[in-house]
Amino acid sequence: MTSDDLPIGRRVASWRVRRQMTQQMLADRLRRSKSWVDKIERGARTLDRYSVIQELAHVLRVDPDVLLGQPRSTPARTPDGVDDIRAALARYDLRQIPTQAPDELRRQVGHAWLTYQHAHYGQLVCLLPGLLDAAQGAQSAELLVQAYRITSSLLVKLGEPDLAWLAADRAMTTAGDNRVLAAAAAISITQALRAANRNPLALEAANRLLPPPSRLGDHEVDRPWGDQIARQPHDHRGGREGEGGSAGEWAVGGTLLVQAALAAAGCGEHRRATELIDRAADLRGYDDTHCTSFGAVVVEMARVLLAAQRGDTDGALTRHVGIVRREAWRRLPAEYRGAYLLDVARIYLHAGDLRGAARALVDADSVAPAEVRGRPLARTLIADCACAQPAPAGVARLATLVGLTR
Repeated sequence: MTSDDLPIGRRVASWRVRRQMTQQMLADRLRRSKSWVDKIERGARTLDRYSVIQELAHVLRVDPDVLLGQPRSTPARTPDGVDDIRAALARYDLRQIPTQAPDELRRQVGHAWLTYQHAHYGQLVCLLPGLLDAAQGAQSAELLVQAYRITSSLLVKLGEPDLAWLAADRAMTTAGDNRVLAAAAAISITQALRAANRNPLALEAANRLLPPPSRLGDHEVDRPWGDQIARQPHDHRGGREGEGGSAGEWAVGGTLLVQAALAAAGCGEHRRATELIDRAADLRGYDDTHCTSFGAVVVEMARVLLAAQRGDTDGALTRHVGIVRREAWRRLPAEYRGAYLLDVARIYLHAGDLRGAARALVDADSVAPAEVRGRPLARTLIADCACAQPAPAGVARLATLVGLTR
């Protein structure tokens, strides 16, 4: 059954979940009872008045035609370059590809990470097929895992979570028994599954490799997790002799805890999410050799998203205002800040604050234009803001840039 074949009540329920509303929240905004919403969604009550459908569409921030199941004006399409990445992932016979020197391949992987962190996604789409070929033909598990992780992260941005999961799964297979590489791959798997709205699977994937809760925050006590990394060969760790596995270990563990917390919140397990993010907050003293961007400010940003998931929109936005004033915020990669600001724009929209959402979108565009102009998620947020009368300042320009018409 396609989305257009669904009963209107099912479409209402689907959009309510996408907007991260409970039935009670939707009922409150409609000034109706929760029982009324429940009956509409189950089909026990008929939606036969267009004025009511318009009211529902306004609260859910969709066009009434969407609830009625009429065709959307802008069909989805495969982003440019994704087919080339898919073809590279599908290549298994790499004997004709010249083997590159490890140092040259490491330089290319580093360049790809920087390109991603600066949100130059158009350039990265062109780079990745060749990088995947080179990495798959090399003998370095570390570099191949990184190539797959970069690929997975970009595909999530481009609205291709299933292909992103494939790349992340390849990273996990390549990691083998190397626990730090496996944990890094699990970060990508969790992100891809969350993007596909498969939070229970994302949480299960993360749980397999989380650091033990009784040992977090104490590097001397937590050596059983770290020792497995310390015993890995030099090439797999990407660190230096004598580091004892500390390089990147805690950043990977902390990032996986953050992703697990977000997945738990997506499952409605808010107590579990709080426990996981508190454990992440206890981690200190790491080098980010695996390009995770993990740190105290990242934990605080996750707390904003978790508060919003609990329905504490005011608390989330209050915490957000404090975050963007911190020096650590300005040191984060452009990609990370831009993606977070899109999430904040969505929170403002849930709060009914179109001006706040517009400010977040404009700020995201100034930090990382590709986050706003190239991602399907951003297009949806811009459309939601642009439908206001009058549209908030800056949104009309963004709507034009992404090709939206009134």
